[in-house]
Amino acid sequence: MAHESERLYAHACRVIPGGVNSPVRSWKAVGGQPLFLQRGRAAEVVDADGRAYLDFLGSWGALILGHAPPPVSAAIAQRAAAGTSFGAPTGGEVELAQHLVDALPSVEQVRLVNSGTEATMSALRLARAATGREAVLKFAGCYHGHADALLAKAGSGVVTLGLPDSAGVSAATAAATLTVAFNDLAAAQRIAHTTALAAIIVEPYAGNMGCVPPRAGFLEGLRRVADRSGALLIFDEVITGFRVGPAGAQGRAGVWPDITCLGKVIGGGLPVGAYGGSRALMRLVAPLGPMYQAGTLSGNPLAMVAGIATLGLLDAAAYARLEEIGARLEDGLVAAAQRAGVAARVQRVGSLLTLFFTDGEVRDEDDAKISDRDRFAAFHRAMLRRGVLLPPSQFECLFLSLAHDEETIDQVIAAAAASLEEIR
Repeated sequence: MAHESERLYAHACRVIPGGVNSPVRSWKAVGGQPLFLQRGRAAEVVDADGRAYLDFLGSWGALILGHAPPPVSAAIAQRAAAGTSFGAPTGGEVELAQHLVDALPSVEQVRLVNSGTEATMSALRLARAATGREAVLKFAGCYHGHADALLAKAGSGVVTLGLPDSAGVSAATAAATLTVAFNDLAAAQRIAHTTALAAIIVEPYAGNMGCVPPRAGFLEGLRRVADRSGALLIFDEVITGFRVGPAGAQGRAGVWPDITCLGKVIGGGLPVGAYGGSRALMRLVAPLGPMYQAGTLSGNPLAMVAGIATLGLLDAAAYARLEEIGARLEDGLVAAAQRAGVAARVQRVGSLLTLFFTDGEVRDEDDAKISDRDRFAAFHRAMLRRGVLLPPSQFECLFLSLAHDEETIDQVIAAAAASLEEIR
């Protein structure tokens, strides 16, 4: 069994493009071949060869409780025994939707979908239906899924693999998406002054070029720009929703968008997405209005119960705990880099954290790209040898969960200290 991961990868490469079903999983940015994982429990995962790792990937942020939390696993098992999909409404959809509406003051109604990409794609369509306009403003390095209109200067796997956006996107579609630097409010104002925008879409706390917080006043400024120009402000909270606080980034920042996109945490590790806004705006969505959007598995019963069980455990104490362990990891990594004499910067928002291999503040995608990616790749490999699984890209966040305790964090800090010394 010692080479089971290699066997699986070789087989996967014959039947799946690149051997993976999402590009950043290929490990092209860090070298080597991807791990094939077979099980997880709390803060640990085990690969196909039986090797255990402390996990800071966390299904790219979905597993805020850690792997296989008993209440979530029990809810899924109970629901599965009664049927996995119906193509008809279930009570779970209503319960989860009510939780989202109660938690987010900007959302009066919500439509459940199957992924973050579906959520952002649908949000753009809704904004265009509401405004009668076509142009959209986004920010370089913010990744909003792989819908054609949103792949211009996207982050995440696009920047990880060094791709110039994506082949297959029509020129007309690309022309309707305008892009400026994240945190550049003046540039956003200029675009809104000269172009009739349907929407301004943004990750309020960017997580797909690494963790990049907004400058003071940036989100408030975007709210004003949207109000003055007639554009709708869309917050892509697929990562931040219910991760950085009980009302997401919008609650943490005190800035309320017109449309909110959600995913990851709200499905408790199962495929899910959602978009929502005011009741007046959501009345444009079919069957009430002319904007069509549908999905066979939308509101899937398993995802609903997993999301309900997960959100039910995220109280004020849980967020305080995530903040505490996040600060502990941040402080430890900063100290370890300083002792090793390695140019590095830690940026964190709550339980999102990135160790950038650069000595300057990272404010936008250009700053992030200055990071030493070869050094990150060496660090990733060194950490893996010490039993720590990190996201395989300099441009992704580490995701903390409630399963990470002080002992786990201290183990990671010790591994990081040794790894930084090794790659110095």
